Amino acid sequence: LLERAEALAPRNPSVLNAGAVQALHRGDFTSARDLAERAVAADAGNPTFWINLATSLRKLNLRSEELAALERALAIEPRHLVALLQKASLYDLMDERRMAAKTYHNALQTIPPGAKLPESLRAPIARALKVVDENNAQLEAFLNERLADVASTDDRSRFQHGLDALFGKRRIYNPQPTFLHIPRLPAEEFYAHSAFSWLDKFESTTAEIRAEFERVYAEDVGGLEPYVNHRDSAPLDQWKELNHSPRWSVYYLWRDGRPLTQRLARCPVTASLLADTPKIDIPSVGPTAFFSILDAHSHIPPHTGVTNTRLIVHVPLVIPAGCRFRVGSQTREWRPGCAWVFDDTIEHEAWNDSAAPRAILIFDVWNPYLTQTERELVRRAVAGIREYYGGASPLAENS
Repeated sequence: LLERAEALAPRNPSVLNAGAVQALHRGDFTSARDLAERAVAADAGNPTFWINLATSLRKLNLRSEELAALERALAIEPRHLVALLQKASLYDLMDERRMAAKTYHNALQTIPPGAKLPESLRAPIARALKVVDENNAQLEAFLNERLADVASTDDRSRFQHGLDALFGKRRIYNPQPTFLHIPRLPAEEFYAHSAFSWLDKFESTTAEIRAEFERVYAEDVGGLEPYVNHRDSAPLDQWKELNHSPRWSVYYLWRDGRPLTQRLARCPVTASLLADTPKIDIPSVGPTAFFSILDAHSHIPPHTGVTNTRLIVHVPLVIPAGCRFRVGSQTREWRPGCAWVFDDTIEHEAWNDSAAPRAILIFDVWNPYLTQTERELVRRAVAGIREYYGGASPLAENS
C-alpha cells in the first residue's frame, strides 16, 4: 500500500512520513531521517512529523538536532504528551536529571484523571513518575536544610502544606459547598483548637457526655434514625449504600433550629455545654446537634456540606480502635477527650473499621470569621430563599 501511495504522490508529506516510520521499523535510520526531513519541509505544521524526525535523530545519536525537532513539535502543540515524554527522556539520556524531572512533570500534568493510555506509553509514564518522585525527594531534602531554622513546626504548618503539594505528597482541597459559599473566608481543613475557648469544656466533660449518650442509646432506641434520608430519585448516588440505613444513625438534640426539649432534658450536661457555644441561629435551619453512631465496618463516602458560613464540631465519645476521619488532605483518628472543629465544605469521609459501633457528638457553630453583619445577611438570605421555595429548607442536606 505504501509503495502504491509513493507511486501516486511521492512528495505528499503524509506519504513521506509513512515512509519514515517504515524505515524506522526496519532499522534504516538514515533513510528515516531523510524522509522525515522531507515531510516536515512539505508540512512544517504537523507535530507528528517532527516527532518522527526526532525519533530518527535519536537513533542516529544526534541529540542536539533531536532536541531542536522536539521543540518544533512542542511549538505547534505545547501539551503534546508524546513529544514531552520524548523530550524528557532525552534529558534523561543526557544525564540532565533536573531538566528531565521538570519535563516529565509537565508531561504528567497533561494527562486528565482517569484517562486510558495506550500500552506503548505505560513504560514511559512509569519512568516519568519515578524520575519526578526521585527529584521531589531530593528537592525536599535540599530545601529542608535551608528552612530548618526558620520557625517551629506549628508556625509553618500552612507553608508545609504548600510544600507537600509541590512535592506531590498532599493535595490542596478547596471548599465546595453544595448551597452557599462565602468567598475569602479561610479554607482550613481542621481549625486550630485555640480559636475556640469553649472546646476545652467539652473535652474535660467527655465522660459525662458519654454517660448521657449511653443512657439514651440504651433507653430510647426508638429515637435513633438514619442520618441519610434522601428520596430514592435524588441525584445523590454516593449515598446509595447508606441511604435509609441504620448503619449511620443519629439521635437529635437540636434539629433544624428547634430544640428537642425532652431529649435535652435527659442530657443536661450536654445541653448546658451546647448552650454556651456560638451555635448558628437561623430559624427552621440551625442549630443542629446530635449523637452520631456509625456501625461496625462502615464507611461514610467522600462528600461536602452545604455552606462555609458554619463549621462542624466533633466530640468523640465511644471510639473503638480503627476509626478514622479525613478532611481534605488530613486523616486523623478520633480519640475520646480530643474534640476538633473542621470545615465540612471541604471533602471529607469517615471509616469505622472496628467490630463495634463508634459514637460522637456533632454540632454546628458559626464560622468565627463571619462578621455580625454577615451573619444577619445569611439569616435573611436563607429565610428569603426558604420563603421563595414555599417553606423548604435550602440548607437541608437530606432534602
